[in-house]
Amino acid sequence: MNNTASFFKKHVALPQDHGSWVFLFSPLLVGLFSARHWTGATISLVVGALAAFLLRQPITILVKIYSKRRRPTDRPAALFWAALYGAVALGALAHLLYLGHGYLLYLSLPAILVFGWHLRLVARRAERRQAGLEIVASGVLALAAPAALWLGEGGYDPRGWQLWLLLWLQAAASIVYAYFRLAQRELKTPPTPAESWRMGGRALLYTSFNLVLAIGLSAVHLAPQGLFIPYLLQWAEVLWGLTHPATGQKPTRIGLRQLFVSSLFTLLFILVWR
Repeated sequence: MNNTASFFKKHVALPQDHGSWVFLFSPLLVGLFSARHWTGATISLVVGALAAFLLRQPITILVKIYSKRRRPTDRPAALFWAALYGAVALGALAHLLYLGHGYLLYLSLPAILVFGWHLRLVARRAERRQAGLEIVASGVLALAAPAALWLGEGGYDPRGWQLWLLLWLQAAASIVYAYFRLAQRELKTPPTPAESWRMGGRALLYTSFNLVLAIGLSAVHLAPQGLFIPYLLQWAEVLWGLTHPATGQKPTRIGLRQLFVSSLFTLLFILVWR
C-alpha cells in the first residue's frame, strides 16, 4: 500500500501553477473548432499535447531533486509519471508520423528549447516570477492552434500562423495583466489612480495593441468582422483592474477571475472565427 502511495502524488503528477492550463487548452480548442474535420490524427495531437504538457511537472521535480532543492522521496513518483507521460507523448508522435504528419515535428523544436531554459532556471532556483519566460512559453503552447487546424484541414493552411499570432498576443497580454494584479495585491494600501495607471500601463498597452490589431485585420478583410469582440473583453478587463485594485486579495481569487476571462475570450474567439 505504501509503495503504491509513493507513486500517486498529486504534486508530482499534475502542474501546481493551475493558470497555465488555459494557455494550452485555449489555442488547442480554437484550432480544433477552426478546422472542418476531426480525425484520428487530431485525437493523437490532443493526447500528445496534453502528455507533453504534463511531462513538465515530474521532470521539474527530478531537476529539483538532483539540484538538492527537494528530498529524494519524490523520485520514484517523478520517474513513474515522467515515464508514463513520455511514453504517451511518444506513442502519439509515432501515430502522427505514421499518418504522414511529420512536419509537425518542427513545431516541437521551440518547445524543447524553452523547456530547457525553464529547467536551467529551476536548477538555479530562479524560475519564479519570470514573466519573459512565461510569455515565450505561451507562444510555444499557442502552436497547438495551427497544428490542430492543419490536421483538420488535411494539410498546411496559412491561417494557422494567423491564429498562432493572435492567440499568443492575447496570452502575453493576459500574463502581463496577471503580474499587474499580483503587484496590486502586495500593496499595503490601495494605490492612487495615478499609481494604478502607472503600474498597469504595460498591461493596457498590450491589450490596446491587440484590440487595434484585431480591428485593423477586420478592416482589410484579413479576419472576421467581429474579431475585435474577444479583444475588447480583455481590454475592458484591464480597465476594470485599473480602477478596482486587488489590494489584499488572495492569489486564488485573482487566478479564478483570470481563468474566467480567458475562458470567455476563447469561447468568443471560436464563435467569431467560425
